Amino acid sequence: MARNMNVLLLALLAATTLFHTSSAQTRHVVGDSTGWTIPTGGASFYTNWAANKTFSVGDTLVFNFANGQHNVAKVTKSAFDSCSGSSPVTLISTGPATVTLTETGVQHFICAFGGHCSAGQKLAVTVVAGKASNNAPAPVPAPKSSPVPAPKSSPVSAPAPAPATTATPPSSAAVPESAPSPAPSSGAVTYTVGDTIGWTVPTNGASAYRTWASGKTFKVGDILVFNYAASAHNVEEVTKQKYDSCNSTSPIATYTTPPVRVTIKKTGAHYFICGVPGHCLGGQKLSINVTGGSSTATPPSSASPSPSPSSSTTPPQDSAAGSLGAAGVFASTVMTITAVFFF
Repeated sequence: MARNMNVLLLALLAATTLFHTSSAQTRHVVGDSTGWTIPTGGASFYTNWAANKTFSVGDTLVFNFANGQHNVAKVTKSAFDSCSGSSPVTLISTGPATVTLTETGVQHFICAFGGHCSAGQKLAVTVVAGKASNNAPAPVPAPKSSPVPAPKSSPVSAPAPAPATTATPPSSAAVPESAPSPAPSSGAVTYTVGDTIGWTVPTNGASAYRTWASGKTFKVGDILVFNYAASAHNVEEVTKQKYDSCNSTSPIATYTTPPVRVTIKKTGAHYFICGVPGHCLGGQKLSINVTGGSSTATPPSSASPSPSPSSSTTPPQDSAAGSLGAAGVFASTVMTITAVFFF
């Protein structure tokens, strides 16, 4: 009977230690309900999110994003500052992505999709040493009359970081076509939208495509060529109201396979956006005025965009959920050991 009691006490001690170790770790959902996307407030959004939080070794970061629209690249400080995703330390392309913090110091993360980091999709966190638990019970010595050697337990290690995928981050745009020399006034002209930058989230916002369109004369029969990396963007023709509010629901036309060639078939204003969430708000939008003559077209001014809709990915529960899960493991372990002892 005394031997069984000692075995029970040692098992309870091991379960209690596991409980305290698990509860010391915190799971942080990056951006909370906004998730991992191009924020409307620019880079300050994720800076403010991390400002009042403590990140420790063993904690995890959860990045919620739609597959094919974003990714998570851990990079060096210089790559973070220059928004370069060409040689990441690790790269995760499947959301939600869980990253375990395994070292102290400042850790840097960006989205390697073209233009996303420059538009504010970047996060830097300062990681401190792991939380030590001061409430672990003292070991219970076995009685001298019936010594029972303590079983060797395997050390509990922190979860390994999520494996990096071998995928290469998409380039900001496919190699754009070279715009041919303008045809005579009686012929059609092919325009490569954005010229060398292609169709992407521009670093200087919506003014990039307004500047590109200014000074050009668009006529019926002319062709617009949108160059971009497959699955990274699309082209949607929309009404002026949806252009102004960056609303991609029920577009006039949608094109998904690059390079997209759109032939202008009627005069008047034409409006194009990228329907990937956050891209239009980041400046990936184009308006042109098509005339039948040779007058210079002035793109219509756009209204201030409304905030983008929240990410469709439902974020997991916050750090409290992790503590409850650890408590559940502890309770289950105690009940199982008690049942074995008495029956």
